Amino acid sequence: MRLRALREQRNISQLKLALDLNMNQNTISRYETGVREADYSTLIKIADYFNVSIDYLLERTENPDFHK
Repeated sequence: MRLRALREQRNISQLKLALDLNMNQNTISRYETGVREADYSTLIKIADYFNVSIDYLLERTENPDFHK
């Protein structure tokens, strides 16, 4: 998942992201290291937060744009 890259590009700490998404910082860390996988609703929250598609987040495309 591109979570770490997106977060670092925007200079957002794991703690800030966790607080903004109402999550635990350890959970963000586990998503970034691949120890844990985000569920569907969490993927939506993360994609919405960074304004990217879920496919981009999951590295299924190089295009970050999403279409509603």
